Amino acid sequence: MLRLKTLCLRFVSSLEQEKMNKVVLVTGANSGIGLALCERLLSEDTEGLQLCLACRNMRRAQAARSALLTSHPTAQVALLQMDTSSISSVLSAAQEVKLRYNRLDYLYLNAGIMPNPQFDVKAFFRGLFSSRIIAMFATGEGILTQEDCVTPDGMQEVFATNLFGHFLLIRELEPVLCRAGVTSQLIWTSSSNAHHSAFNLEDIQHQRGTQPYSSSKYASDLLSLALNTHYNKQGLYSSVICPGFVMTNLTYSILPSFPAFLWTLLMPVFWLIRIFTNTFTLTPYNGAEALFWLFKQKPESLDPQAKYHSLTSGLGNNYTQPRKMDIDLDTSDALYEKLLQLETEVRKKLKEKQKESAARSQ
Repeated sequence: MLRLKTLCLRFVSSLEQEKMNKVVLVTGANSGIGLALCERLLSEDTEGLQLCLACRNMRRAQAARSALLTSHPTAQVALLQMDTSSISSVLSAAQEVKLRYNRLDYLYLNAGIMPNPQFDVKAFFRGLFSSRIIAMFATGEGILTQEDCVTPDGMQEVFATNLFGHFLLIRELEPVLCRAGVTSQLIWTSSSNAHHSAFNLEDIQHQRGTQPYSSSKYASDLLSLALNTHYNKQGLYSSVICPGFVMTNLTYSILPSFPAFLWTLLMPVFWLIRIFTNTFTLTPYNGAEALFWLFKQKPESLDPQAKYHSLTSGLGNNYTQPRKMDIDLDTSDALYEKLLQLETEVRKKLKEKQKESAARSQ
């Protein structure tokens, strides 16, 4: 009887240790939905998490960490410098993660950009007084295009930041994500702006289009499905969320020339629209609902072909709802193979650069 009791205590202790060692890494965590998620995670379990904020701008990251520690003084919050648009930055950050942690339970792939958005003012005001108003605000369809640029690595910036950098990070972190007998989760922040029509399998970087953001988000939906196909047997699961229409820095950058008073005038319109549609989450806290909800789910029970939407009712109640994505296995696998090929090319170029640099230094 005493031996049984001892075994039971050891089992409970191991479960507690398991809980205490949950490691969560969030990219793009210094503001907006990423920071709101971190706040919600710590409010749920301050003592049981090791939270790592992966950010490009370390000054902003420090400010975010300070804000989190003000609310949760005993929390374990670490910082990691990483720019997902830079191959060397991603590889360096992944190496640092593997040195710090022997496991990674949750990897939130949240970092993203929409550079140089071109806003069609006429289409916007036409949409304000049409039946398309809700769809226009929710997806940006018909009013937004973007001008992309090329990174020093020779890649399209939106593709590199929103998709490929995260793909490379996952590949590099396989040793801490894929562990025998334990599950880990990848959780992508996608968008309602992820349109099939914007994506071309023969132009995955969207070099020839005007909707790189939409293309990259649709590609992340496809990639999530492919990752489940290739990694579920190793205990790694991938899910996709849509935060809804949220007022973040990315949203405000869409209308950089709009004066502040116009945003003030528009906000009552947004709140009014929310009475009729649940996709207007508006605040980062509400937009992070699906990200937070997935944290509490068993990944094996989730639908790999569903996008989990953050929704807010007219009364301000938050909830999560799965909706089938417009994706298919063949296209997702084809994208996965193209990304693997691109990864091989990128690594080869990086080695060549390192050899050239070493030769010059001698």
